[in-house]
This record gives sequence, C-alpha cells and structure tokens, in this order.
Amino acid sequence: MAPKVVVTGLGIITPIGTGLNQFWNAAIEGHSGISKIPSFENLPIDAYRSRIAGQIHDFDPLGYIEEKYASRVDRYAQLGLVAAQEALEDSGVQMERENPDRVGVMVGAGMGGMMMGEREISQLYDTKKPNRVHPNFIPTITLNSASGIIAMASGARGPNITISTACSSSIHAIGQALNTIRAGKADMIIAAGADASITPLVFAGFCSLRALSSRYNDHPTHASRPFDRGRDGFVMGEGAGALILETLQHAKRRRARIYAEVAGYASTSEAYHMVVPKEDGAEIAKTMRLALDDAQLRPGQVDYVNAHATSTMVGDEVEIRGLRQVFKSRANKLFINATKSLIGHTLGAAGALGTITAIMALNTGVVHPTLNFEDPDPECQLDGISGKTRETQLKVAMTNAFGFGSNNGVLILKRFAAR
Repeated sequence: MAPKVVVTGLGIITPIGTGLNQFWNAAIEGHSGISKIPSFENLPIDAYRSRIAGQIHDFDPLGYIEEKYASRVDRYAQLGLVAAQEALEDSGVQMERENPDRVGVMVGAGMGGMMMGEREISQLYDTKKPNRVHPNFIPTITLNSASGIIAMASGARGPNITISTACSSSIHAIGQALNTIRAGKADMIIAAGADASITPLVFAGFCSLRALSSRYNDHPTHASRPFDRGRDGFVMGEGAGALILETLQHAKRRRARIYAEVAGYASTSEAYHMVVPKEDGAEIAKTMRLALDDAQLRPGQVDYVNAHATSTMVGDEVEIRGLRQVFKSRANKLFINATKSLIGHTLGAAGALGTITAIMALNTGVVHPTLNFEDPDPECQLDGISGKTRETQLKVAMTNAFGFGSNNGVLILKRFAAR
C-alpha cells in the first residue's frame, strides 16, 4: 500500500509579499500586486500593447541567499531558492540528520533564465563579439538551473527533476513528487515552481498573442479580473512557491507540523491546440475526475477549488464548464477563488502558488477574495465565487493548473487531522 504523503513546509515570494505570513495576510485582505511596468531599459514601455504586471519590487537576492548561489543563476532560480529555503526552515527539517540520497528536488518552470538570455543575446548582436558572452550563460539559461541550485544549497542528492509544461509546470512538479514518494524512491522532496519572465522579448511575445490585458493600463489593480464580464486577458506576474513533501511516517518520526495531505493528482493532455483549450470543458472535467479517483474521493466531498482562472475570455469559461460537469448541482456550493486576481499569472510558478494558497485556506478556514469580480460573466457565474473574504470550515481542496501545449494538471488536498 502506498504511503500517505503530507506537506510539512511552505515558502513563497510573490508581488504581494515575501514569506508565508506576509503573503497570506495580504491575500485575505485583498491586496493587489499589479502595477505599471516602469520601463524595459532602452525600450519605451509605451511601445507595448500591455504595460502592467505583477512585479516583485526591490528584490535583492543577497538579502535572502548566499552570494555564491545568487551569482550563479537567473532571477527565476533566485526566487525559487528563496522559496525553497523558507519552506525548509518552515518544515523544521535538519538536513544534516537526513539521508541526502532520500531527499529530492522537483521544480516546475515555464520559461527559465530569460533575463540573462535576452541580455546576452542583445549584447552579442550589439558588440558582434562572441568572446564576450558570459561564461555562465549556458548553465544559467537552462531550465534545470533552479532545481540544481536548490539541491546544491540544501544538500539534497535524491531525484532531481525539472518539469516545463508552461502554466501547469509546478502542479506537475508537486504531482510527480507525490508519485515519487509513493513509489518509495524518496522520503522527502522539495517541490517548487518559479518563473520571472517579465522581460522585453517574452512580454512582447505575449502582447503579440493578444493574451495580455491592455484595457486597464491606466488602472493596473483593476486588470486581473477572472470570471468578470470586463476581463480582457491575463496579467503577467512573477514569483515562486515551494512545498516540503514527505511520507506521513517520516513526518511523524521527526515530529513535524503537518499542513495537509496531498491525496490525489492527475495529468492529461487534450492533444488539441497549442494555446486554446477545448471549449466544451470535457478534458478539464476528465482531469478533475481522475485526480478525485486517485484520492479515492467523490466530487461531493470537495469543499473548495483554487481555480486556474487566468482572466482570459475562453479559459475562464472552459474551466467553469468543466467544474459544472464534474460537480453538477453542487458546483454552486463550492468555495472558488482565483489567486491570479491578486498577483497576476506567474506562468510556471502558478500551480505551486495556487497549491500553497489552498493549503492555507484548509488550515485557516479563510478563502481570499477574487479581486475585481464585480460584473459576473453569465458563462462563468457560480454562487461560490466572491469578491469578498469568507470564513468557513474546509476539509478537501482542489487546485487546477492548465498550460499551453494542451496539458492539464489537478491536485487534491486534504486537511490533516491528527489521530
């Protein structure tokens, strides 16, 4: 029989706060982390269709991590390491007492080291001097630089995997961590998601896709509005979240505080389109059912959904259709919210940040508001979506994350009840 897997540590850095307490207090108070982008160095921001983002202002990596690690990696991996170190500290684990071969690292990242990548490419074309490319360029831009630096800093020598499935990357990192521990390949895994891609080229690419909100450039805090009739695209964000997963037996042996059980996970592909989900919601519904089956739970046992809800016209509607197919009349009794309304869409980090939010809701009985939910889209309206903070008792949560490339991920979490 597979062991139960629990979460014993959480770490987070977002546009509304660094550290679990700062983030959670801001979330339940309904703070927005969306602001105007001041500039892209030599490129005027006015040249861009969208000019707003969920930015982490005044981030100094040396305020959190050692220089020998900070200097080796791009901003996204620095954020990932900050979150991982906080999660390890929060868990109370003493790595020197652990078998490092049984501690793994799994990270989800959508874009990787784009900041350094774009900077070095520009410099190469400007100077026409290939010998001036930074010697650390290749290891910095690789997608596994975050999982590598987290392992180096923590001493974890077990399974080390990076998953890149666009916006669902980190929910799959957590899901694969769950499966790895269940299979007996590790006792503990640092599962994380990180992205920091508010860069001139990436941002221009999303603008060209017409994926980003542009209607609210002069009113940034109003721009991310999942499920609202006035939404016009998502708002890019940056951030990182990390969770410590371990077997229940391992957690009890070291007398760890337990936040939640990771009870179920499912991963599917729609095999349909690189950007747009199937509009009937059937594939999303299938993924939710598979995750519930994995958790050995029925739809009627779910209390709360942390929705993918990016604030795009099609995406939000499709997710609600999927929820209605799975939960039927009970869909209106679910508590549902959208963390992206607070911080924007953090791409590969979104699944981890949504999962941390769901765990905090399970533990505190508080559901943060969905900002700007003022004029509900009839295609998205469910009674459980609200622009207000709500208090309730929650036992089971679902976290959704869906990514470009036609892939879906769903996690099921249970509030831990000590026996």
